Amino acid sequence: MLDIVAARGKMQNPVTGSGGMLVGVVEEVGPDSPLGLRVGQRVATLVSLTLTPLVVTDGLARWDGRSEQVPCEGYAVLFGRSIAAVLPDDLPTALSLAVMDVCGAPALTSRVVRQHDAPVVAVVGGAGKSGSLSLAAARRAGARRTIGVVPVDAEARRLRAAGLADEVVVADARDPVGLRDAVAAAGGPADVTVVCVDVPGCEGGAVLATADGGTVVFFSMATSFPAAALGAEGLAADVTMLVGNGYVPGHSDLALDLVRTEPGVRRLLEERLS
Repeated sequence: MLDIVAARGKMQNPVTGSGGMLVGVVEEVGPDSPLGLRVGQRVATLVSLTLTPLVVTDGLARWDGRSEQVPCEGYAVLFGRSIAAVLPDDLPTALSLAVMDVCGAPALTSRVVRQHDAPVVAVVGGAGKSGSLSLAAARRAGARRTIGVVPVDAEARRLRAAGLADEVVVADARDPVGLRDAVAAAGGPADVTVVCVDVPGCEGGAVLATADGGTVVFFSMATSFPAAALGAEGLAADVTMLVGNGYVPGHSDLALDLVRTEPGVRRLLEERLS
């Protein structure tokens, strides 16, 4: 990580293309800044660290390399079109950071679900951070049925205990026919399929699991969009495919509200953080 930041001036992961986000204290605000921040506020950046000039000054001395959240000293620069949110006082910082890192997923899921008439919604990776939030958002937005897809039995047990999905199925998202059959057996095909797993090769399964006229939302950085487009064409699948770009107006407020009001979401996130 230090080599990446030193070489690129940002946290641009050369493997995934992603960078995460940061929590910090506002040190200075430009006189014409439109962000509405004040010196001394503790904020989370809602824009990727791949786009945020960054300097790390402590050599990551407090990080053991095992946590997905990295304590560090340093500074970063936000721009007029950057996005940042003041951290809430009623939630632990680590939990807020985990939620804000993926808050675009539930917000876009909610928007897409509302565009359909009481749809069946399948979330691939439903026990993860973005997946659990997306399931909760889909139900709140009026989904008729929610299906959580997970890769292993242990995650299925956690997701069932959380009560976020009407049906939970275990399937390999890289197996197109297997994923289609699992979703169909749980009440599909889905009118809306949301892909929240950073695993290559899930494009075909997501398309096959979605009904004609439905929508597939890809929130995975591992998605091959040529494979998705060409695969849908090759399967004669009449589906709309959306790229989750991480930003929807009001996304952080929506996600934090889900954590506050949906005990199952909060429990899944806290289990992952622990």
